[in-house]
This record gives sequence, structure tokens and C-alpha cells, in this order.
Amino acid sequence: MHNLDIIITLAGGLAAALVLGWITQRLGLSTLVGYMAAGIIVGPHTPGFVADQSLASQLAEIGVILLMFGVGQHFHPQELLRVWRLAVPGAVAQSALAAAAGWGVARWFGWSNTAGLVFGMALAVASTVVLTRMLVERQRLSSRDGHVAVGWLIAEDLFTVAALVVLPVIASGGADALETGEALLIALGKVVAFGAVVMLVGSRLAHRALERAAGSQSSELFTLTVFVLALGIAVIAAEVFHVSVALGAFFGGLVVGQSRFGPQAAADMGPFRDVFSALFFVSVGMLFNPAFVAEQPLMVLAVLGVVLVLKPLVAVGIVLAYRDTPRTAATVGVGLAQIGEFSFILASLGLGLGVLPREALDALVVAAIVSIALNPLLFRAVERFVPSERPTSAAMAEAVEAAPASDLAADAAAPPVLLAGGGSLGGRVLQRLAGAGVPMTLLQPEAGGALDSLPQRVSQLVGDVASPGLLEAAGARRARLLVVADLPLVEKMRVCRAVRELNPRIAIIGAAANDAEGAWLRDFGAAFVCDALDEQAQQIARAVRARL
Repeated sequence: MHNLDIIITLAGGLAAALVLGWITQRLGLSTLVGYMAAGIIVGPHTPGFVADQSLASQLAEIGVILLMFGVGQHFHPQELLRVWRLAVPGAVAQSALAAAAGWGVARWFGWSNTAGLVFGMALAVASTVVLTRMLVERQRLSSRDGHVAVGWLIAEDLFTVAALVVLPVIASGGADALETGEALLIALGKVVAFGAVVMLVGSRLAHRALERAAGSQSSELFTLTVFVLALGIAVIAAEVFHVSVALGAFFGGLVVGQSRFGPQAAADMGPFRDVFSALFFVSVGMLFNPAFVAEQPLMVLAVLGVVLVLKPLVAVGIVLAYRDTPRTAATVGVGLAQIGEFSFILASLGLGLGVLPREALDALVVAAIVSIALNPLLFRAVERFVPSERPTSAAMAEAVEAAPASDLAADAAAPPVLLAGGGSLGGRVLQRLAGAGVPMTLLQPEAGGALDSLPQRVSQLVGDVASPGLLEAAGARRARLLVVADLPLVEKMRVCRAVRELNPRIAIIGAAANDAEGAWLRDFGAAFVCDALDEQAQQIARAVRARL
């Protein structure tokens, strides 16, 4: 008989995650709640089917790698620079106070100082996944309060990345402060060396590999290349430089995200990240003992107090102290009133290093389930009771000073035009519109057709032009026009439908090769269709009349 333990664990864990994820989504809650509940059901502390906990933990490591790889891919320094005067000091102060409160809770229950520090850091950081999902669903991601909240969490993410470096050194427990300081310097030196190698050498190799894979016109090879880069860089980080796989994956995501194929790579990795991150949260739920709630009710209440009361109040106070609007303060406060993936990455590392007791993970699971379940309700309360206001003059001046010139141009006038397909027709359209000063983004389906030099105010993305990830990166939600040019009919229909789902108000202009294609484009939302045969006939008729 073949050993089917890994198949049984995957099938059982993912099936439970699917059912409970669907139920929680129907209830208006985050699917992460369902995934952790699925882990509790298939875990060893509840009756019925029990998945292999060791195998689930190993598979969950892939989820950690892909989560951190995705964070690196989507890390945009300009988002942090836009609101850095508020987000960075606010995140520092809020994280320090929340970590101190978590340390106090840990010490109250008799844990060591090291355990308290790790526990406090895990309570201080919020879930970027949950916050981004909430802002997108409420169309607040591009607003002032959305920018501040995202910038705040980006700063927290950077602190967590730093914690991944410091934690193994703290866990080693040097004999004295000097020895600990030396160990910390060595660890930081390894991280700097790893970062330098990845950014200087690895980026060139990675970009070249992505170019080759995209040039092969094989989507399978391109996806496989991205997957190998994510896992390979993480493994090199752990085995060669002795840093965590999570930190290695973060640097790998930075490298791939800087490539012009970054949006396509993010879109291709999305399904893998979703599956393995679901398995990660299932594995976290498997470690939870439901009896812990009855045995330690005071600890549960104390942890929930830090997450749901202290963190939001501190964040609101900091934002108001910077004279920003109540709406921004409320959005940031509610956005931080939860914990998620980074908390468990830190806690899992602390548990593996032997510095964090098992009860800490139980407390974090309870806090995550309750806080993530309440987060949509808190956002609805903000929308209902806190009016949306214009930011103060200080906040406006800060945004104008920090925003790139291209962002100011796009926001002050019209959002950019999207041009799908830059072949013979699309290239001519691009030159004429660029000559007229129209800002636009060119979407190219293949690397071979990518333009080496672009006119001013024109950007270019390469990949599946109908991919939601690529369209999001191109600014489809803010665009006013989509021009569909040199693409096969099937691709034209796909991109029209995908853009319309992201932005129902966008106007679509399509180029048709014949009457049938024009009819299809109109059915898929094109407001204006340019028929090549009609245009040629009109030009010929005009020339004939001129000669007569």
C-alpha cells in the first residue's frame, strides 16, 4: 500500500477549509476565520477526523513563504513615502505600546521576558490581508484614510521583518549583553549580505529568467519560474545565510516585484498563495485547544483587550494628535483592531525556538478569530457613524509634497487611459495620444512585443491583459477609458469583461476586424467600435469623391 498521509492531510484539511470558508463568507466574515475553525475541527483536540499535524506544519511553511513573497511583491515604497510623516512614527509608537502591553500580560501570567517580548510583538502587528480586503470591498483603498492605513501596516510589516532577524538571536540567550550584541551584529551582517547578494546579483538573474520564461510564450513555464524563484530564494536564505525562510521569501518578492513582469507574476502566484495560505491557517487552528478558553478566561479577555481596545485607541489618539480627520483616525484604528498572518509567523518561529509557551498560540488563535470576525462590523460602524471629511490643510500639504509627480498629474486631471495591445494599430494610437499629452498605460500580452522606449507619461506592463492583478496594477479602477487594439477576439472579450468587473463606469473603445467582431465587442460593453473595413471604405470613398 502506498503512504497516503500527505494526500489525506491535504484533502481533509482543504475540504474543511473550503466548507467553513464558504460558510463564513456567506455570514459576511473573513474566510480566515473559517480556515482557522477548520483547523480546530481536523485537529487533535476535537473528535472525528484528525489530520497529520507534522505534515500540515511542513506544508504550511510553503504558505508562509508564499505569503511573505506576496508581501515583497506588493511592497511599494511610494505608498509609505506618501504618508510617512504620520504612518511611520504612528506605527512605531502604536507597536511599542501594544508590544509593551502584550509583554505585561505575559509577565502577569508568569512567562519569561523573552516570551513576553515575542508575544507582545505578535499582538502589535495587524493583518495586511484583512485590512486590504476590507478597504477594497468598501472602495476606500485609494482614499486618504486608505493610504494612511496601508502605509501604517507597511511600516508594521517592516518591523516584523526586522523581528524575524532579531528573534533567533534573542532566543539563543547569550551569556551577557556583550555576547548578545555580538550575535545580533553577526545576524544583521548575514541579513545585509543576503540582501546585497539578492538585490545585486539575484535581481539580474531573476529578471533574465523571467524574460526567458515570458519569451517562451508558455504560461506554465512562466508560472513555474516564479514558483521556483520564491522557493529557491527562501531555501538559499535558510541554508546558506542562516536566516528565516520568511525573510528570504520577502526579499525574493522584492526582486520579482521590481520586474516589469511583476504584476503577471503576482497574478500567477495568487492561486498557489491562496491554497497554501489557507493550509497555513488550518495548521494554526490545529494547534488550538478549545479547552483553553474555559481554563484561561482571564488571559483571553486580556489579549482581546489589547487587540480590540488598546491598539485602536492608541492609533486613533496618534492620528488625531497629528490633526488628521476623524474618518482617517477611525479607519486606522479599526484596521489595526485585528491580528493575522504575521502574528502567527512570529508565534510559530517563537514556538519552534522554544521561547514561547503553547498557551500563547492558543491565545493568539482566539484573538485572531474574534477580531477578524468583528472587523467587517467595525468598518460598517465607521461608515455609518463617522462622516467622511476633507483632510486638514496640513494633511493635504503632506500628501502633495510626498506624492510623485506622475501621481499628481493623474489625480489632478483624468485617470490614465489603458491601451490593451500595442501592435501595429496600438502603436500608432499610442504615438498619437502620447503626442497629445494623454497619460496612458500600455498592456502588452507578450514580452516580445514590449516597447524598449516609451514616450513621456506612458507606462507599460507585460502579462495576461485580462488578469485582475495586472489590471489592478495598471490602475483599472481609476481609469476612464480602455482602448482594445491588437488582440485576438477572445482576448478582447476577456479584457473587456475583466475591466468592467473592476470598474463598471469605464468607457471601452474597441477596434474590430469585421462586422461580427464589432458585434461581439458591443455585447461585451464597448461604447464605440472602430471597424477597420468601414474606415478603409470611408477613406477610399473620400479619395474617389475628391478625384471626381
